[in-house]
Amino acid sequence: MVKAYLRYEPAAAFGVIVSVDSNITYDSSGKHLLVPALENVAVWHVRQGVCTKTLAITSNSSRAGPSLAVTSIASSTSSLVASGYVDGSIRIWDSEKGTCETTLNGHKGAVTALRYNDVGSLLASGSKDNDVILWDVVGETGLFRLQGHRDQVTDLVFLDSGKKLVSSSKDKFLRVWDLETQHCMQIISGHHSEIWSIDVDSEERFLVTGSADLELRFFTVKHELVDDRSVSVVSGTEIVNNGDASSQDKWQVLMHFGEIQRQSKDRVATVRFNKLGNLLACQVAGKTVEVFRVLDKAEAKRKAKRRLHRKKEKKAAKGTVEETENKDTSIGTEKDRNNPVVTVPDVFKLLQTIRAGKKICSISFCPTTPKNSLASLALSLNNNLLEFYSIESTSNTKTFAIDLQGHRSDVRSLTLSADNTLLMSTSHNSVKIWNPSTGSCLRTIDSGYGLCGLIIPNNKYAFVGTKSGTIEIIDVGSGTCIEVVEAHGGSVQWIAAIPNDDGFVTGSADHDVKFWEYHVKQKTGQDSKPLKLSNVRTTKMNDDVLAVALSPDAKYIAVALLDCTVKVFFLDSLKFFLSLYGHKLPVLCMDVSSDGDLLVTGSADKNLKIWGLDFGDCHKSIFAHSDSVMAVQFVRNTHYLFSVGKDRLVKYWDVDKFELLLTLEGHHADIWCLAISNRGDFIVTGAHDRSIRRWDRTEEPFFIEEEKEKRLEEMFESDLDNAFESRHAPKEELPEEGAVALAGKKTRETITSTDSIIESLDMAEEELERLAQHEEEKTRVNVAEFQPDIRMLGLSPSDYVLRTVSSVNTNDLEQTLLALPFSDALKLLSFLNDWTLNPDKVELVCRVATVLLQIHHHQLISTPAARPVLTVLKDILYARVKILNFYQECKDTLGFNLAAMDHIKQLMAMKSDALFRDAKEKLQEIRSQQSKHLEAREETKAEKRKRKKQKKIN
Repeated sequence: MVKAYLRYEPAAAFGVIVSVDSNITYDSSGKHLLVPALENVAVWHVRQGVCTKTLAITSNSSRAGPSLAVTSIASSTSSLVASGYVDGSIRIWDSEKGTCETTLNGHKGAVTALRYNDVGSLLASGSKDNDVILWDVVGETGLFRLQGHRDQVTDLVFLDSGKKLVSSSKDKFLRVWDLETQHCMQIISGHHSEIWSIDVDSEERFLVTGSADLELRFFTVKHELVDDRSVSVVSGTEIVNNGDASSQDKWQVLMHFGEIQRQSKDRVATVRFNKLGNLLACQVAGKTVEVFRVLDKAEAKRKAKRRLHRKKEKKAAKGTVEETENKDTSIGTEKDRNNPVVTVPDVFKLLQTIRAGKKICSISFCPTTPKNSLASLALSLNNNLLEFYSIESTSNTKTFAIDLQGHRSDVRSLTLSADNTLLMSTSHNSVKIWNPSTGSCLRTIDSGYGLCGLIIPNNKYAFVGTKSGTIEIIDVGSGTCIEVVEAHGGSVQWIAAIPNDDGFVTGSADHDVKFWEYHVKQKTGQDSKPLKLSNVRTTKMNDDVLAVALSPDAKYIAVALLDCTVKVFFLDSLKFFLSLYGHKLPVLCMDVSSDGDLLVTGSADKNLKIWGLDFGDCHKSIFAHSDSVMAVQFVRNTHYLFSVGKDRLVKYWDVDKFELLLTLEGHHADIWCLAISNRGDFIVTGAHDRSIRRWDRTEEPFFIEEEKEKRLEEMFESDLDNAFESRHAPKEELPEEGAVALAGKKTRETITSTDSIIESLDMAEEELERLAQHEEEKTRVNVAEFQPDIRMLGLSPSDYVLRTVSSVNTNDLEQTLLALPFSDALKLLSFLNDWTLNPDKVELVCRVATVLLQIHHHQLISTPAARPVLTVLKDILYARVKILNFYQECKDTLGFNLAAMDHIKQLMAMKSDALFRDAKEKLQEIRSQQSKHLEAREETKAEKRKRKKQKKIN
């Protein structure tokens, strides 16, 4: 009988506050900050400092493939959020519901830039494939692809109410695209290095670019007006042109305004205006953010006047009476003192510099302005930290930071308690106690560089071995380090508990293996019972100790040394028993099975070796990982084991059969450590990406042969993906002015959808022939009732094809129809006439007809059989679209009225005081009268008492 195993699947990931591969951004309300957390987008409530929501694709399968890191985030004016991924896909999320609305596939490289237009109806994306794609967010489809850049696109900005788009790239050029005519209308050069970021203020007066150059470069924006006139606004100076080529180039949208020197020599990473446009933040690829004040038109003009006045005074002091000519880079000419030429330093003034403790990855201005400051700025740092700064006119203050929910660096070790209720993780400067079931951080304790740890059975105390050679004793309940014991002269590499004993063993780089005992001792006059640690035995090895493992019966102790060997000793006498050699590089980890029969070792030579502890023979050597094996551990009471390595994979093995059972993918960097629960119902892993992941055992059985077949299929599909991308095919040289192409890309899904449509068309054609034959036979003789094809699911041929076409993803429809042969496209066009009778499908019919007409235009006009179909479509489609437009207008009117009613409702809710103001005033008057009446009564009572006392005295 074939043996079945239970599957492990990803259950939770915690410990990551912010990852370094993407930007951060506020939502439209300013209450939440959208933060990349590896493959997820975390929504943090800024005031509470709590992660309220996680935007993640729930994939409850270990076969889902590697998780894809988020590389770019953009928020719209509504609740929609766009996130780009390393594989080029884009997901649109509803941040309020936490659901994924759609997935857009078009890029062949990682998404590097995302930007919504002001309305939120269009989304522009840039990628490492050098292309810019414009997406229709409402229609959930790609409009077109803009090609022209020679290197990856770094940033995007919409101009002129979304009619134009400016893109920057590592090729040192800015490109201005006219989205209505879909062409590149201006190419701007002049930068000496890659352009990393661009932005425009809310009024679209200035566009700023940041690169590795020592200055920020500014451009003014020309706005289109009626009657072929254009205007450029520069701090109060309006230049109006009548469209003459002599006055200004018709296609010149961005005009060079000037430069301003930066303080830092590091390259610019991000430049961003705040929502009001009065501040500009320039974040460099270091620890600083330079904040500039953007002066308004009047202030800039006054500053220019003062500058000219000081210049004239200096020349007058030198004895020169010549009239000055301003030679600064500016727009326009100075005619008189009342209309000075405004330059970049007159508009942009360095306000202050924010210095963070670590390297800054991204910044984002809060869209709402606080009461007592100019703006609020959020910073993400490369040590898994979020900081928030309040920018004031003279200084900046760090308001708070989000840091307790994750480590500042790699998770180096994980330890589960005996009852699996606590999880301890160590890092370079702290120890954290977690609840492994919920992923919540319970305690954070400052410590040294922890390399290994151990929680004693009562869960009250824990030991941490550090890189400096000390053992830290931690009180888990209070979250404090109660004692630091100087244990070794080198780093403590391993801690292993002695079975059925109050003690443990440590192995160190100082060649020592030490045996320790602990006991709780209560001091006189104290309620607490501090734990005392004492060294009972020490044995010297001939090289650095890298790992230690004890057999469950406390009979043997195995020690892995730097000389690539493993020495096995009797635990009671420390007498030498076996020497295990065979690894080509040092053994980094090992474990003994629960029955004490097997010892598994994982090495830097990427191999696992299974040894028998009875004779020390090597049962099997397995090439397990493509990089160093960092941790191995048996599942209790079984011969199944888990291994993790620097290749980012978790692997599940059956050691009796020497078979790989499962490969679990999820981590984004080297995996350092592993811990398995006593019952084997879940495992936890920690990695260089600072995440801790839990994998749960499910009730779903699987078989080894099936998993092997699936792995072969995945290899074949990956080769297929490489064939789609045509990496080795010579790329066509793009023209200098750029080109426009289709937005989508060919994928496995589009090819599968094309096959489904062709299959449905063939089935529908067969069914129609059978129907026609049945009708013909019916006219001649009496025949039995027609029996429809069971594969049609009880639908008519036309409805069956419509069902297949409707199931295609909106974003993939264009590429799916592109792969259809002309004969099948002609068949599909013949069904469109019937589909127009359904009002809900008119939009789909129009899209299908438009795409097929564009693709097969020449063949359609030269094919006589296509003319009747096209004639019918011409007569019907226009009429149906008119009816649809009428319904759409009614729908828009109703939607507008509903939105207006909601707006009035919100205004009334905000001013709810006004409705009851008179009643409140009357209530206050009544209460004041009552209080006066009570006071008067108390006074009269007091007077009566006085009179009675006086009478008694008299």
